[in-house]
Amino acid sequence: MSMAPSTNTYGLSVGTPGIRSIGPIEFGPEGILFIADIVEATIFAIDIGDADSAGEQYTVDVEKIDTQLAAYLGCSREDVLIRDMAVHPSSQNVYLSVMRGRGAVAIPVLIKVGVNGAISEIALGDVPFSQTKIENPPTEDDERTQWRLVQGNREGEIMERWGGKRIIRDKQWTLTVTDMAYVDGLLLVAGASNEEFSSTFRRIPFPFNGGRLTNSLEIFHVSHGRYETASPIITFVPYGHTNIVAGYMCTPIVHFSLGGVESETQVKGTTVAELGSANIPIDMLSYTIDGQEYLLVSTAGLPLMRIACKDIDKQEPLTQAKEPLGVSRHTLPYEGVGNMARLNDNYVIMLEQDDEGNTDLHSYSIATL
Repeated sequence: MSMAPSTNTYGLSVGTPGIRSIGPIEFGPEGILFIADIVEATIFAIDIGDADSAGEQYTVDVEKIDTQLAAYLGCSREDVLIRDMAVHPSSQNVYLSVMRGRGAVAIPVLIKVGVNGAISEIALGDVPFSQTKIENPPTEDDERTQWRLVQGNREGEIMERWGGKRIIRDKQWTLTVTDMAYVDGLLLVAGASNEEFSSTFRRIPFPFNGGRLTNSLEIFHVSHGRYETASPIITFVPYGHTNIVAGYMCTPIVHFSLGGVESETQVKGTTVAELGSANIPIDMLSYTIDGQEYLLVSTAGLPLMRIACKDIDKQEPLTQAKEPLGVSRHTLPYEGVGNMARLNDNYVIMLEQDDEGNTDLHSYSIATL
């Protein structure tokens, strides 16, 4: 078998990665896909062999993609759980991390949705890959839990009513990796650890050859009226060269500056917005239009929101137990938005769930957002 250029450059070896669960996914250099396996507390880097090159700006729209996935995978719609979405940087093919089934019998599946809407499964055997273990992950006997608001009517197994809303309580070990981003040779990884101050941010060089940086995080949680170190980042986006903007449960938006920060230290974030209690962010995405950078924030309890990054830069830290506060935000006419991704220079793609639990895949022009 001939080696792809990425195999030689990035230290990949041909084999079968032992993926037991599939969660956050993120594309890196040369179309290498990073896959977070929560059960194994491992991140895999895989050359998925997508050599397509889109010659134009496509849109991708698939109605009831969850129902179509169920038919493709030979299961009920209730047994399809879409964990994350990423777009290949050159082909514009859309990739979904999917768990087929529930609990211990669930099977990880990597799905490709072509620019024509065709669904196919990516085989993860005999592929160039490498892997790295997450240091100090929470263990399965860790009794700590984090709650999150359920979107739609199907997600999750352990549900309860709180404030008239349905929530699920996640065990700490399932939050080892909550989100990832790749920037300039570093894989940025948010999640939890087994430490007392468990909210953790990891910066892992790629290729996986050591030298990683790990920091515990502290934020002021406006709804709770206190500083916290336990609840991990749920979703984040890189911001500038050395910064991130992150979303937490209940729903503070926090700016972190990581430039020059040494490993094994605690980093205190600046809370710049509070979107409301009894809510949880699902995804964040940045884009630029007319020279201005904006953030899109999707949550389980509110319509899609847009925040101007220039407002983040000038926002004073929130340190009072009041809500909603902070940077101004503009509500967009899109509800039930889950995962989002940049499809290309002109379009954003979103998973959207309606009141009946149907999930659609829709593209939207950046100019309309």
